[in-house]
Amino acid sequence: MASGGTLVWIDRLVWTFIYGGLFTLILGLAALPAHAVASWSLIAVGTALVVAGVVLIWVRARLTADR
Repeated sequence: MASGGTLVWIDRLVWTFIYGGLFTLILGLAALPAHAVASWSLIAVGTALVVAGVVLIWVRARLTADR
């Protein structure tokens, strides 16, 4: 019960969150030896973004397109 534009917007947001989160997570892991506090912050933010992307996949699967 969502418009086609909304579904496309959610699809783009899903992959932006997942890829952006994985990139941030990898940056945090790479920076771990240099600065622990900043790297753990990046790891936490990256993990949160990936989880948000996975939740949006579930939300998108529950939505149906309008006719």
